[in-house]
Amino acid sequence: MSSKDFSGKNLYIILFLNSIYPLSTSLKNYLIDHIKSCTFDKNEIISKAGEVCNRLYLIKKGMVRGYFLSDSSEITTWIDTENELFTSITGFFRNQESQEYIQSLEPTYCDYLEYEDYKYCLSHFPEMRQINRILLENYYILAEHRVYLARIPNARKRLAFLMETMKPQIISRIPRKHLAAYLAMRPETLSRLMKEVG
Repeated sequence: MSSKDFSGKNLYIILFLNSIYPLSTSLKNYLIDHIKSCTFDKNEIISKAGEVCNRLYLIKKGMVRGYFLSDSSEITTWIDTENELFTSITGFFRNQESQEYIQSLEPTYCDYLEYEDYKYCLSHFPEMRQINRILLENYYILAEHRVYLARIPNARKRLAFLMETMKPQIISRIPRKHLAAYLAMRPETLSRLMKEVG
């Protein structure tokens, strides 16, 4: 992985987790010792299909997407921005080769926890199990939105649903070709619909 590691301590992820559920002093101390920070250049591949992604990232600044290849096309399946966690679900939680690629769409700054450290936290700190449960609930809600979006048969209605559920300032940051792929439409269709929306 081509991330650039920093040795300096960063408490961003601790503040994020503590906002979900209060952390004990012992868990905070463990995290301070094990959290690392990294940065990715714009369009950098963070994880490839066929690799095992063993890091759980929190985005401090930037944007990433997940995608898979179908013939020669890139199909964007999710897009995350600031204060969102990302990883390869099968790679991280099942220790299996991922079927997707993960790529930064902007210069992106993250904190991350490696798989073994995450599992240790779940085993030794009860509050981490509560956080894990809450994060899984949030993930399932987002997954439900993505499934619903994918099932809407009309391109205009897919765009309308996305605009209802995602902040406009985030939509405007997503490169049009990736946004079109996420919405399962051609870039020219997206451009036409965006002009209609104004």
